Amino acid sequence: MSTTETVANVPSDAPAHCPGTQSEDAGKASACAGCPNQQLCATGPKGPDPAIALVKEKLADVRNKLLVLSGKGGVGKSTVTALLSRAMAHRAQHQNFGVLDIDICGPSQPRVLGVLGEQVHQSGSGWSPVYIEDNLSLMSIGFLLGSPDDAIIWRGPKKNGMIRQFLTEVDWGQLDYLLLDTPPGTSDEHLSATTFLKGTDGSWGAILVTTPQEVALLDVRKEISFCKKLAIPVVGVIENMTAFVCPKCTTETRIFPARTGGAEQMCTEMEVPYLGKLPLDPRLTKCCDEGKDFITEFPDSPAVKALDDIVAKVRQFFGDEKGQ
Repeated sequence: MSTTETVANVPSDAPAHCPGTQSEDAGKASACAGCPNQQLCATGPKGPDPAIALVKEKLADVRNKLLVLSGKGGVGKSTVTALLSRAMAHRAQHQNFGVLDIDICGPSQPRVLGVLGEQVHQSGSGWSPVYIEDNLSLMSIGFLLGSPDDAIIWRGPKKNGMIRQFLTEVDWGQLDYLLLDTPPGTSDEHLSATTFLKGTDGSWGAILVTTPQEVALLDVRKEISFCKKLAIPVVGVIENMTAFVCPKCTTETRIFPARTGGAEQMCTEMEVPYLGKLPLDPRLTKCCDEGKDFITEFPDSPAVKALDDIVAKVRQFFGDEKGQ
């Protein structure tokens, strides 16, 4: 069993030295004594998760899968996901794009993309995602809640089951890109998504989002190590909120000083691509709160211009420079 498989098959509440649920020693090893999962592991089926083959079949028409990650919360990962998806959909209107919000406990994409309060419909082919534009759709657990104020209080296995359900029961149709907005960290949701996406056809990779200060870079370094250990291709790192840009005079002010060289220096040290930087623009925050499209509202803003360069690099990674 590979290191990736071993890590992915260890229950979240397992003791140290757990052999993994798919091991022949599962539930029988000395480390299993006293574990609440002992009986389940000893009697449960062994071998690969059958959902992996089902995900592969369901995502057969999705060419490229893009995980948006960050080890640190509050760096604007969901905002970057929304910006990337809108920018790519605008620049290549002949292509189809989807966003899957797997931040189970904090689903913000319905609000950011302006479809809060919408509902998903189920048919014989599965759940139909909510359409933002003719070529951009979204699926989120936020659509399944009775109220935006409802809290999701789930342990790891139930979160993993929800992600499995999203990947096997949503009818995306033919997509050129599927962007997955993930929660902060390197835990259950990330392991589940990685396990399922590895078994699919087509290309996949991860974009990491950070802010310039060291407290954020420390956690993003861990996320890069996570990607390397699990053999997740790193598309690159985006430095968000690099500087505050005044909407009136366009003067830049460094709110989060990069005392150690920022994301660009970190990328050099850790040998991963640097995609670019996005400024902190209060108009963008307002658009996210109101669910408006920042790209069409402020097409000449520095953030949109920086975004175009980032999108070009992402397309280049997937061999899709001209959006074909």
